Amino acid sequence: MVSKLFCEISPFTYKISVQKEILKRNCMNLLGGKSLARTKSNQVLPILVYSHSALIRRKLGNVDSRLQENKAVNLALAAPKVDKILIKPGETFSFWSLVGRCSASQGYKEGLTISKGEPSSGIGGGMCQFTNLIHWMILHSPLTITEHHHHGNLDLFPDYGRQIPFGTGTSIHYNYLDYRFINTTDNTFQLMIEVREEKLKGQLRSLKPLSSTYHIEERDAYFKEEADGIYRYNKIYRRQFDKTTGNLLKEELIIENRAKVMYDKSYVENRKEYIGL
Repeated sequence: MVSKLFCEISPFTYKISVQKEILKRNCMNLLGGKSLARTKSNQVLPILVYSHSALIRRKLGNVDSRLQENKAVNLALAAPKVDKILIKPGETFSFWSLVGRCSASQGYKEGLTISKGEPSSGIGGGMCQFTNLIHWMILHSPLTITEHHHHGNLDLFPDYGRQIPFGTGTSIHYNYLDYRFINTTDNTFQLMIEVREEKLKGQLRSLKPLSSTYHIEERDAYFKEEADGIYRYNKIYRRQFDKTTGNLLKEELIIENRAKVMYDKSYVENRKEYIGL
């Protein structure tokens, strides 16, 4: 018989484990010596590095539409806490250090979350979409990602108007699963975030022009039926080009995904990328 971890014994022990991890992260923030980005500026930096927008209310299988509506409320509350933040040379951006704990007393509602590999709900749900947006923009910049938690081992929802390749998302949980990046350049960057109408909109801007452009490319994408179900495969590459000459400077594999499909196989079987047994 396989013994359970302490956090798996009961809901109570799980809560204890979560609080322990939150305390550990608080201690690391105090003693870690990192300079976290805290300064905001109403003056918009002049250079647009990259922009992206994400539809807030999306069709996600059988997810309760109420959770989608609540997610819109949660994102509208959190966006101003990150909007206009400057990331100066040597500074680290920490999502949770800016947004803080999402509580009902602050107006946050029960939104969609992922728990133990399954769709769930919780107060402040929907923040993953926020960090997904930021992560996608940072991938198109020279900023260095230092903390990124990935949940690409499961494909939870069918593709409905997917804008970015599968497997480029993020997983966060206050505050011990954070999203962080550091500015190791001599340039200053700024994130502009807003909720407008049906979309979460973002811009990454800089003080000085960049010498490179960055492109994210999906390769070897397919679905394959295996003994215990259907799996989704793909590889995500990042390519860096010289902005003046157009020459390729660097190509790197940033992630390789093998994710078990958790929705009805009928959504997959009529796709050209599907490989049956």
